[in-house]
Amino acid sequence: MAPSLKTALPVDHQARLTLIEHLDELRSRLIFCVAALVVVFTVCVWQNDALLNILNKPLADTTQASIQNGDGIPGQIDRNRKALLALTNSMLGVTAVLAKPDSGLPAQTRRELAPLFKQVQQAKQLIPKQTEGAKPVTLRVGEPFATTLTVSLYFALLFSLPLLLYQLYAFILPAFTPRERKVALPLMLMVPFLFIAGVLFGYFVVLPPAVQFLQNFNSEQFNILVQASDYYKFAVLALIGLGLLFQMPVAILAAVKAGIVTVPQLRKNRRYAFLVIAVVAMLLPGTDPVTMLISMVPLLFLYEGSIILAAIFAREKKPRDDDDDGGGGDDDPDPVDEDGGPAVLVHAGADWDSGHDDDDDEWDDPPPRRDRGDGTSVS
Repeated sequence: MAPSLKTALPVDHQARLTLIEHLDELRSRLIFCVAALVVVFTVCVWQNDALLNILNKPLADTTQASIQNGDGIPGQIDRNRKALLALTNSMLGVTAVLAKPDSGLPAQTRRELAPLFKQVQQAKQLIPKQTEGAKPVTLRVGEPFATTLTVSLYFALLFSLPLLLYQLYAFILPAFTPRERKVALPLMLMVPFLFIAGVLFGYFVVLPPAVQFLQNFNSEQFNILVQASDYYKFAVLALIGLGLLFQMPVAILAAVKAGIVTVPQLRKNRRYAFLVIAVVAMLLPGTDPVTMLISMVPLLFLYEGSIILAAIFAREKKPRDDDDDGGGGDDDPDPVDEDGGPAVLVHAGADWDSGHDDDDDEWDDPPPRRDRGDGTSVS
């Protein structure tokens, strides 16, 4: 059965579903996710050239240092380009001098030099103005095809992530109470935005210096060639890793809401958190000390921002808890009588039925005491 629009929407909290209905809902959502992923994957395969250029750009830009130094294969190609350009300029200069009427050469020889001059000009135009940066290389027969599909799948997962997360949220949403939904909804909305922010930060800030350091390290001793499958795996893992690390605010807020940690504990153990962040940043694929420090900066800001958000949520929750307890007033309200008016409290030792005269406010004389004959008396 194909998933319908009704199955793509969240189930109401008050609904009662059987186990079969839960499994049917799960199946429908999985089919919906697979269908969306296939559509996005098809579009990514169609635009695979643009996606590959996006990942190749950091590698091409960072190899300019090797080109300028003449190191590695890109540097050798650039040296050959410069030598060929100098040779063509020299040939153009020589033929231009010899073709002049006052060069002393016969007219027939000067006419034969004219086509040669044009050929050298055309050859100069074919020489690139600058050497392009390095591109990943493939070593196996089917590697270009397999690598293209792999990169397209990576981008398809990235682009369809918001929809996949929504389907996950819609499946688990019925288990939440309305009050819990107010907490879960902002957290779920933060996930895709933080993930995209982490990927963009990794692509524009972390990946270029990482590739530059690792690619140009001791490059004068190697003819550096980068295999396509290894490079794309390195780049994608680094970007996904930063995208997941940027989910730290969601994890911290969820832990605070669940009562696992408190805001004072987060502040007190700040030094240990910084140590964990440094270790995690060091474990990113291929990260050198410089890029590790670059990766740590936003993570430290995210940790401090998470503490601030958790403190704000805690302050918002405290007044609601006080209201539930009666607003901080007296725990024992004034008693009321059956008519709704204030009740009169009577001391337990007072006996209004004995010894009190209803006609006036004075007490009657106590009853006379009777002598028992043994020196004692009773009422």
